[in-house]
Amino acid sequence: MREPRLPIILGRLEPEQFTLEDLAARAGVHPALLESLIAYGLIEPTERVGTQVLFGVDSMARLRVIQRLRSDLGVNLAGIAVILDLLDRLTALQREVARWRERA
Repeated sequence: MREPRLPIILGRLEPEQFTLEDLAARAGVHPALLESLIAYGLIEPTERVGTQVLFGVDSMARLRVIQRLRSDLGVNLAGIAVILDLLDRLTALQREVARWRERA
């Protein structure tokens, strides 16, 4: 009698949190630039452990948006802050609309 085989699932496991240096390296930016984005409030750490800051996976996506706005579209940091705030509000409203539709 054969033992049932378990499926092999191929994929990369990403860490759930990144250090500042890891996030900067993965995104291809200098850690000093990342520190300035944090100081400007464009990216927020999810956790602080002593002097080290940790970032969630969503920070990587946010950093990519910031990079695209800066390099491809030439938006300055103040403009990026406004755009990200509007995108965050839009996402929250879309979630609220989805919840209302589920109730109806």
